[in-house]
Amino acid sequence: MQLNNNVTEFILLGLTQDPFRKKIVFVIFLLFYLGTLLGNLLIITTIKTSRALGSPMYFFLFYLSLSDTCFSTSIAPRTLVDALSEKTTISFNECIIQVFTLHFFGCLEVLILILMAIDRYVAICKPLHYMTIMSHRVCSVLVAVAWVGSCVHSLAQIFLALSLPFCGPNVIDHYFCDLEPLLKLACADTYVTNLLLVSNSGAICTVSFVVLMFSYVIILHSLRNHSAEGRRKALSTCISHIIMVILFFGPCIFIYTQPATTFPMDKMIAVFYTIGTPFINPLIYTLRNAEVKNAMRKLWSKKLVSDDRR
Repeated sequence: MQLNNNVTEFILLGLTQDPFRKKIVFVIFLLFYLGTLLGNLLIITTIKTSRALGSPMYFFLFYLSLSDTCFSTSIAPRTLVDALSEKTTISFNECIIQVFTLHFFGCLEVLILILMAIDRYVAICKPLHYMTIMSHRVCSVLVAVAWVGSCVHSLAQIFLALSLPFCGPNVIDHYFCDLEPLLKLACADTYVTNLLLVSNSGAICTVSFVVLMFSYVIILHSLRNHSAEGRRKALSTCISHIIMVILFFGPCIFIYTQPATTFPMDKMIAVFYTIGTPFINPLIYTLRNAEVKNAMRKLWSKKLVSDDRR
């Protein structure tokens, strides 16, 4: 995997070098990661086992929870180990793999959020044709396209990373591998690479955010023609989606659209979208969605009944 590089491993400085603060980081990351796994796996299990959650919206929610779980897993376990270790090194190949998985599942989440917005638009603005337009086959094809698109985006990141020459400095001032901190270590002019990074990751985040917000404005505007009950239900769902979009895209746009210079707050903002958002997403969908809560209650009641019979 290494191309003209003398560097075989990197040193991750993490969020802090203070031993006591590293323990605090470990506890916080562990709680958030376990909460992310529990919440998202519960949603995945509920959707898979419940016949009431068979609509396209929950089909996309299944993949959103899956991408959240994998996205968080690409970073959190490594950070937990580093928080308890004195030596926090990562091999060149492991670093490249982390860049790939981070961007793959991050981009997949972006594309799934767009698909969920399309689903809500069709459901609210084209209700009579909803099941025809958003058939199971169409939804499956859209998700497959999202996976392919994510792969293409991630391979582009890997190409940029492998094109960087590393010939000496190997200390990454971050808690995970990404192109931004790697650019600072390259022993060459990275102006063009940074432009490509902004035009790739930055453009994806910014354009997707604008498209999503514009689509929800159209959806909310069209609710004027619906009944009070229909408006209430659609508004509740759309607000959940909008909250997720803002929480995820806000930090991503800040990180990936800035110039080559980095700011002290970058790592804290990265914490928010790498472990904060995946943890919050299940809470938003379970607390604001009566259908998901009812399906979860039925799932647990069935489990309790089966346990009693044993």
